[in-house]
Amino acid sequence: MAIIAVFDVPGGTQAQYEQVCDRLSGGNGVLTSLSDAPEPGLLSHIAGPTPTGWLVVEVWESEQAFQRFGQKLAPFLEEAGMPDLEPKVYQAFNVVTD
Repeated sequence: MAIIAVFDVPGGTQAQYEQVCDRLSGGNGVLTSLSDAPEPGLLSHIAGPTPTGWLVVEVWESEQAFQRFGQKLAPFLEEAGMPDLEPKVYQAFNVVTD
């Protein structure tokens, strides 16, 4: 079952986001296509500033795919100085991809 992962990062910046993306992509910068995702199973990725930091919302095909991605992501978040926080994860009821 698909899940929605919400990373609300107080104090997070675009520069930190870009640094993490660059590390995840092996030096290819931010994600521009789902086929560029560092782990299979990503269905949607949205990121942008908030009044207090940075927000990333993703849809993954399963909790397992998201957990595999999380293992790759964690060290890069720490390296970028992002706060240690757990994303909020919700079960998706409806996912439209076309």
